[in-house]
Amino acid sequence: MRLDKFLSNQGIASRSQVKEYIRKGRVIVNEQLVKTSDQQIDESKDRIYFDGELILYQKNIYIMLNKPQGVVSATMDNVHKTAFDLLKIANKKDLFIVGRLDLDTEGLLLITNDGELSHNLLSPKRHVSKTYQVIVEQPITKEQIQKLEAGLDIGEEKLTLPARVQPISENEFYLSIVEGKFHQVKRMLQAVDNQVVFLKRVAIAGLKLDETLEVGEYRELTKDEYFQLTERE
Repeated sequence: MRLDKFLSNQGIASRSQVKEYIRKGRVIVNEQLVKTSDQQIDESKDRIYFDGELILYQKNIYIMLNKPQGVVSATMDNVHKTAFDLLKIANKKDLFIVGRLDLDTEGLLLITNDGELSHNLLSPKRHVSKTYQVIVEQPITKEQIQKLEAGLDIGEEKLTLPARVQPISENEFYLSIVEGKFHQVKRMLQAVDNQVVFLKRVAIAGLKLDETLEVGEYRELTKDEYFQLTERE
């Protein structure tokens, strides 16, 4: 891999800015100062330093974003601010969103360049759980909970798969589903004669939203969080 591409991929800066850094002597490869950006390196063996700091090769990137309401789950949009507009990182080219959220829904959004993981999380056959914090207009009744947990007719060919409800208060609960139909949570509550007034995704598979992240903030996953994400319930 070219040296400038490696440094850009690791989030140091844009490709053009990285070339300038190399020309200014800020990059060392295997204890040797380099000033040519097209130098070929072995990213898995060579030791590359930027401003004296060792840059470890990371093939895949995993970002947890606490998406605000009013932000589109997209790379670009002509009307609304997008999730990608919130990312202040140099190289976004190969990143994509795993499991979109509605414009007025906030919470856990996963952004990565790992296509295999994305497929595993989104495949309908795998029944990966997504958990939402839900606040509804009317107090949730035992009968409504029973219907949500049994499966509902929301106008699709088949009933929804059984959900799991964990009450918080009379108008608030956690709802876990293993599907990702269009506006599914809102349609499920409409099907039991209630209305969603607030919706926040708090978990995907075993990965939980970091509650210390303010709305609009993001960070990379820890190794433990990655393993939580890939574990199957």
